Amino acid sequence: MRVEMVKINSDKPEPSLIRYAADQIRAGEVLGMPTDTFYGLAADPFNLRAVERVYEIKSRSRHKPLSLLIENVEQAEELAKPLPDEFYKLAKKFWPGPLTIIVKAASRLPLKVTANTGNVALRVPNAPIPLAVVMAAQIPITATSANLSGETECTSAAAVRDQLGTRIPIIVDGGESPRDVASTIVDLTDDEARWRVLREGAIPSQDISEFFAQG
Repeated sequence: MRVEMVKINSDKPEPSLIRYAADQIRAGEVLGMPTDTFYGLAADPFNLRAVERVYEIKSRSRHKPLSLLIENVEQAEELAKPLPDEFYKLAKKFWPGPLTIIVKAASRLPLKVTANTGNVALRVPNAPIPLAVVMAAQIPITATSANLSGETECTSAAAVRDQLGTRIPIIVDGGESPRDVASTIVDLTDDEARWRVLREGAIPSQDISEFFAQG
């Protein structure tokens, strides 16, 4: 398979190219695409064949759920069960931005996306290209990093092509990633703990702790 490289302006994405990328995702393709952290694999989470392809492309364990990029808090409400107060506080403070929030998934979300955990990881990206694609597609899109499991995450379209070139049909080239640190992950699914940092990334754990301490 020869990979198609689609160059899109990272500051002012061309609407026709955004529509093209969104249409490909809606048609069931898996695209390499920039986010506000590393390049990710973008697919329709409601298309089970596309979700399966994401796992195949990455050689990823089926026990690991996929994170989703969304447009806003309203979209989160469609994908999750009644959201805790902590969710709204975190979203208001840190979104759009490199904070992934894990919440209990709504029943409409396929179990394959949640890796049978019943939980879903959500993020509103602080970058024009992924946000524009989510809005154009009118669905959330998967955001797991565009690399082989265990290999280095990619900060450019060329790096994605080097790692995954024969596995994906289209890579959106939005230039270098704005940062080379993954998003911080906060889990809100434990009723007793209320919140815990699962992975420290672009937002320091201390910032999260201090934010809740002000509470």
